[in-house]
Amino acid sequence: MAKSKVYFTKEFTSEALVKIYEALGTELTGKVAVKISTGEPGGHNFLNAQFIEPLVTKLKGTIVECNTAYEGRRRHTEEHYKVMEEHGFAAIAPCEILDGEAEMSIPVIGGKHLTENFVGAGLEKYNSMLILSHFKGHAMGGFGGALKNMSIGIASAHGKAHIHGVGVPENLWTADHDSFLECMAEADKAVMDYMGRKNILYINVANKLSVDCDCDSNPEEPKMGDIGIFASTDPVAVDKACVDAVYASEDEGKVHLIERMESRNGIHTADVAAALGLGNLEYEIVEL
Repeated sequence: MAKSKVYFTKEFTSEALVKIYEALGTELTGKVAVKISTGEPGGHNFLNAQFIEPLVTKLKGTIVECNTAYEGRRRHTEEHYKVMEEHGFAAIAPCEILDGEAEMSIPVIGGKHLTENFVGAGLEKYNSMLILSHFKGHAMGGFGGALKNMSIGIASAHGKAHIHGVGVPENLWTADHDSFLECMAEADKAVMDYMGRKNILYINVANKLSVDCDCDSNPEEPKMGDIGIFASTDPVAVDKACVDAVYASEDEGKVHLIERMESRNGIHTADVAAALGLGNLEYEIVEL
């Protein structure tokens, strides 16, 4: 398999975000979903609404998210919409909680653990999707980027528990860890098969590199500096490029994020996704 292209810029501007999307050379058409994390109230590292506004506007996109599997304001649809307002997203674009009314099952073909993936039923309204992720650490996944945003992020609240619990929602916090990581990759495959792979693009914004996810209401402050924005048509390559950039950084604070990624075996998700044919671990960086 030829190396995947991963576009990169060190600039953190709205203009750079639009430019890196345009560099991908693939236009998202029809009704476009822009999948972000809306950020747990109390947290402050999630993507800034004003930062993403020009790109979302260019796409005529709808910002989409699903409810959480843990208790909090984003667990309940009405409160989750309020959070979207409070965090500025409702002011820049239409917003939809995909599982606000119902969920739907989409098949997992060729999975080791899962045969179906439960996602927000609102997904069926959309023709194409931008997975717009804040790359950072994660308490369970090791890191969160495109693969996590597309699997856990698009899963309904029940679907999140289904993935975490390796097919048994009641086991969402106690299931075998590597099997959970494998289930994320399997859920990614279900979403890509459902949407059509040419209809999804991936951008990772690697800034505010906390070891904690935006789902944390009190995340640890970042110990290393920002890196840049990465974009690809390949979700495996864009995540691997971000991980590699952390290792390659000259910032001594990287040891904290590296420890988080390694202690959770985070790269396993990308390895399994590659084995499932979702993308390529080999890539070339094209710097803008």
